[in-house]
Amino acid sequence: MQVRSVTLAAVLQVTLFGVLHADKWTYNGPEGEHHWSRHYPFCGGAFQSPIDIQTDLLRFDPTLRPIELHDYNLSANEHLTLGNNGHSVQLSLPSRMFLSSLPHRYSAAQLHFHWGSTSTPTGSEHLVNGKRFAAEMHIVHFNSDKYANVSMAVDKSDGLAVLGVLVEVGEFNPAFDQFLKFINGIKYRNQRVKVPGFNIRSLLPARLDEYYRYDGSLTTPPCYPSVLWTLFRSPIQISPKQFLSLASAVYSSRAQESNSVPMNGNYRRPQLPDHRVVLVSFQEGRGLHGIQTVTSPLVRKQIIQQLLVGDLADLADEGLYKLLPSGPEKRLVADKKRKAFNNQHGPRTQHTNPKKQLLHPPPPPPPPPPKKSRSHNHLGRGMGLTEEALCYVSLEHQVLHQARQSHTEAKVVHTLRDLVFPDLNLRSYLGCKSELDFSTIRHIVRGRPTDEVLELDGSLRRASVGVMKKFPSFASKQGVPATKYEGVSNVAGQAKTQPQGFPHPWLLPMEWED
Repeated sequence: MQVRSVTLAAVLQVTLFGVLHADKWTYNGPEGEHHWSRHYPFCGGAFQSPIDIQTDLLRFDPTLRPIELHDYNLSANEHLTLGNNGHSVQLSLPSRMFLSSLPHRYSAAQLHFHWGSTSTPTGSEHLVNGKRFAAEMHIVHFNSDKYANVSMAVDKSDGLAVLGVLVEVGEFNPAFDQFLKFINGIKYRNQRVKVPGFNIRSLLPARLDEYYRYDGSLTTPPCYPSVLWTLFRSPIQISPKQFLSLASAVYSSRAQESNSVPMNGNYRRPQLPDHRVVLVSFQEGRGLHGIQTVTSPLVRKQIIQQLLVGDLADLADEGLYKLLPSGPEKRLVADKKRKAFNNQHGPRTQHTNPKKQLLHPPPPPPPPPPKKSRSHNHLGRGMGLTEEALCYVSLEHQVLHQARQSHTEAKVVHTLRDLVFPDLNLRSYLGCKSELDFSTIRHIVRGRPTDEVLELDGSLRRASVGVMKKFPSFASKQGVPATKYEGVSNVAGQAKTQPQGFPHPWLLPMEWED
């Protein structure tokens, strides 16, 4: 009973903390993005968005299908809510609009914008090879196969799917005028107006079959890594006057405030890739020659199976070529070297080095999987990864409760990152949207025999040096610090399901962007 009361107190404390700080964050100044992680620790964590989509991050995926939209053509008799939430201009969308070309059915929730200023008309969040566009539109969808509403989905690892559209200044766009002509009614924060429905499809590029795809996060607090991003390759255009309507006609401040604060420059700077790659559905175009084709999910699953229960010496012999961002020709070279070694010396035998055992005692066995009514797949039992989605609010509550008052904010941020990164990296790797990080590999094999792990660890170190030499730009852009993940317990098992409704009162519908 005492433990339950302490946990409840911690939850109430976090909730109150969120209420006090929910609407204080800004893009610049004392509450700007460089300080978001003080109140929202996931903003300093893993798999953050946006990113700069560089060519060397791209992997062609021939299985990516054109984006399929349903019920996007809304009747003028249906009224939508256009609002100013202090951070963006946001248009509510009915949940009967949905996407069907993704792993789940994702229903629409809202769309909003990020833009620059009249003096600096470059305000897109995502960059393409360093180029920033004038603005960016995000159409937010939630996983309606699993969650009742967007509020329930926002903090789950499989909760959201966002369509991103880059915007250039150019020709007049009649679709944008469907709601921009009402913008004077939402000049100030918390103002809302009703606008007639229209064809939302007309806001998107003509081609829905060419896009970038990666695993990422909300681009605003609380920055949960819960977004499957789809960024269309082709930008759309709006006229200079339409851009000025966004950049100069609305304010972040309330109407009753004496000092009006213009709403502009409302975009987050690019984040580190964190060993992610960006899948592309296209191969044609300048600078795209020679882009690697992504390794199939089956091959990736086989590699993880080998790390869990297979011959680690076999992987060490290959120099971990299967795990590196390299082509199949290197794996053929490794296969030849291994066969030559076996022909000359015979197959490698498993043995134990007693000196290594004394110097490096074996790690404790991994904790048993939690008892659940739902079945776990084989990979989940090996690493603590289950079919359950991560619940970030639950994890944050646990870490804050364990940290108590003695821990610093930085420790909370780092603890959360260390807790979720191996799981996110493995899930994303199996989904073909990440390279497998060396720290995640060590986490997967933490329960294997010591001599095998030591041999693999040596190969890991040599391979990491090779990656730095052969792929310096790729390695430097990942930016993942060397972190110890030993002893991390079952993340997915810890994430308890939240009750239906609004689990986080500080995340009201108009108080979060992505």
